[in-house]
Amino acid sequence: MYHRDPRDYLPDVKDGLTSRERIVLQCLYDLQQARNGRNVPSGMLYGTVVEYVDMSVKEMQSILRLAVYLLAADNCFNPKTR
Repeated sequence: MYHRDPRDYLPDVKDGLTSRERIVLQCLYDLQQARNGRNVPSGMLYGTVVEYVDMSVKEMQSILRLAVYLLAADNCFNPKTR
């Protein structure tokens, strides 16, 4: 039986990301680069993520939802000057 390491869920002091969040975001970035900046289908992302870590679809989606929320909040509070 596989037991998850509790350290997988502790945020890193450098950027506040857990190792699982970092894997999802790195896979997303790599796939976007491979697709020349185009959107990445969630099924393709999930297939890549599970090559690195055992994760449910629901957990991956919650990490993506959090990332989108944080990006939207950052854009709201720090609008880019034109």
